[in-house]
Amino acid sequence: MADRVERLTNLLALLLETPEPLSLVQIAGELSGQYPESKTARRAAFERDKAVLRDIGVPIEQEIIGGADAGQTRYWIDRERYEMGGLDLDDDEMRALQVAMAATRPGSSSGQDALWKLGGGVVDQRSTVTAVVPDVAELPTLREAVADRRVVTFRYNDVDRVVDPWGLLLRNGYWYMIGFDHGRGERRTYRIDRIAGHVDIDRDRDPFERPADFDPREAFPDDPKLIGADANLPDARVWIDATRAAAAARELGEDRVVRRLDDGAIEVMVPCANAPAFRSWLLGHLEHAEVLEPPALRAEVVAFLEAALA
Repeated sequence: MADRVERLTNLLALLLETPEPLSLVQIAGELSGQYPESKTARRAAFERDKAVLRDIGVPIEQEIIGGADAGQTRYWIDRERYEMGGLDLDDDEMRALQVAMAATRPGSSSGQDALWKLGGGVVDQRSTVTAVVPDVAELPTLREAVADRRVVTFRYNDVDRVVDPWGLLLRNGYWYMIGFDHGRGERRTYRIDRIAGHVDIDRDRDPFERPADFDPREAFPDDPKLIGADANLPDARVWIDATRAAAAARELGEDRVVRRLDDGAIEVMVPCANAPAFRSWLLGHLEHAEVLEPPALRAEVVAFLEAALA
């Protein structure tokens, strides 16, 4: 039987491409060997798959038909609701998107398909839809730790972490862990695919108590540049020219603007402890933004750009 990720991907493709709604029997027939033979087990597996796809925003529609097959449910995906419409990006905005994509997800086939859908780097006139259901190697260990309320240890941003994993969250195609970081004495959010090496469960420690009112959906940071960030690291001071100043001020908030220049440019303070997220944000401004300080971060950005050009 196919693994879960392969089956989910094939199910998504089938429901997108079918010219008419399909019943579960038809779906199992099309995806031969990927669902159990038993009707009960097949229904249970399909319902789990359907729930996963809906949780990540796939609009699976269903209808109950009449006639000879009265009472049978058929399924399909509404392509108009699923596919992103054109954003009418200008050349500068498209270049910013391409640079940011290259910086944050190098070599990603899903990233390339996303750019194709938005009109960038088009090889032909196709409208490809690629769904990635992430399956990170450390997820089973983290799920066990969350369920058993066990402390985990791992390395993140070159720092050894000891964390009470309160919950896991799938957001925008990535898995995140939210929990209490013992070393920092506060709640933190970590993107699981950026954990270095293995996650270990510390069974010598007593199980932790999760806050009764904890909800991972509400605990997720609004600003991705704060995910996994260390509060003791200084913010970056960034110059933004007049053409992007107003938009940047709206995005970051007026409290982040520390200086307004006579030519309309501004200087802002931006969280930078999550280096990939900060770099993606910065590259999105192309030549309209420049890191002023701290010096180490400026040197790191310069080195990254020189390496990209090379």
